[in-house]
Amino acid sequence: MNKKKERFSIYILIAVAVILLAHYTHSFLSTGYTGDSDMIIRADEYIQDTVLTELQYGIAVDSFTIVRGNIKRNQNLSHILSEYNVSRQTIHEISRLPGEIFDARRMRAGNNYAVFLEGDSSKTAHYFIYEFNPVEFVRIKLTDTLSVVKGEKNIEPRRMNSSGIIKTSLWNSVNDSGSDPMIAIILSEIFAWSIDFFRLQKDDNFRIIYDQNYVDSNLVGTGKIHAAYFNHRGESFYAIPFEQDGVLSFYDTEGKSLRRTFLKAPLRFTRISSGFSHSRMHPVLGVRRPHHGVDYAAPAGTPVYAIGDGEVIETSYRAAEGRMIRIRHNSVYTSGYLHLRNFAEGIRPGVRVNQGDLIGYVGATGLATGPHLDFRIWRNGHPVDPLSIESPPVEPVNESNMEEFRKTKENWLRELDMIVVSQ
Repeated sequence: MNKKKERFSIYILIAVAVILLAHYTHSFLSTGYTGDSDMIIRADEYIQDTVLTELQYGIAVDSFTIVRGNIKRNQNLSHILSEYNVSRQTIHEISRLPGEIFDARRMRAGNNYAVFLEGDSSKTAHYFIYEFNPVEFVRIKLTDTLSVVKGEKNIEPRRMNSSGIIKTSLWNSVNDSGSDPMIAIILSEIFAWSIDFFRLQKDDNFRIIYDQNYVDSNLVGTGKIHAAYFNHRGESFYAIPFEQDGVLSFYDTEGKSLRRTFLKAPLRFTRISSGFSHSRMHPVLGVRRPHHGVDYAAPAGTPVYAIGDGEVIETSYRAAEGRMIRIRHNSVYTSGYLHLRNFAEGIRPGVRVNQGDLIGYVGATGLATGPHLDFRIWRNGHPVDPLSIESPPVEPVNESNMEEFRKTKENWLRELDMIVVSQ
């Protein structure tokens, strides 16, 4: 009998639960959720405020008047802030900020600034903004306790592509295509280990997929490079991006890295004025003698880069070679850079350098008729023609990653093939 009463009680409870559930379900569907309406309204208001409130430099601008300007020649921080009720003490505190955060003495003429004023007639400044460049800025809170924040504006990347056919030079071809001239530099760096850009031929051509970065709807430069193609002397070269072991690199269609042991050349966009020779008429001495290097004619001050990782073993001045640097790359190869105007900061014997590091600047020291770089390579202590060096690729795609790489490659090849090459 007791068991029957227990079962009956359970049935009653279940029935009551069903009735209550049906009631609240009907109420929710017909009139909206009423169990916690205040919380929902507050959430809606918060979302709406977030959407409608405009932020600039991380500041809600609806309660401020913003004065914008450009730093004028010989204008200082005191000139700008003193008219907005900022005390001398506050200006002095700003001037004492660490230089790596903000150096008020080094504000550059032409750079943008903004002053956020209280939204009334008092013209009291609450924030001062200084833009180091179109992306980076420093925000200084002027009221109460002084606080400083460095920040960056949001960058909007837009996918672009560019193509061209070489008629005179890569630089001119990129300009003629209407693209950012930096694309020429980027292409020369991507394919630096595969293509000798001093020997480009007419009708060589390129295609590239990349991002253009915008800040506040203004173009601020070229961003991420997605994929590229270069046809040089009838041979096709591809740059396929692929991330392996957490590092994004460019590979050819076989999965071999485009990065080589050595760069093809130690400087960019010049011309070869004299090649490797065992008997060359010396332009200063007027006699025939070996010239075991390649001369790159370039304006004085042109940056010179290490062609590969290694150790600086000599920085010296010699009567004939002028200022020179020698770098030992491994037990086989050493490179030399002669007639330099000066060395880059920190370059001295014993210093380790990485491929592409700045090491010096083109000059005309020693026996030279004009500014140029005499570039040399020694193999096992014997001079060799730098233009004849074949460097093996490094870090190919691992076999375990090849299937994923093939899928990535096919996607980018398809996109590259869709680009119509500009004439």
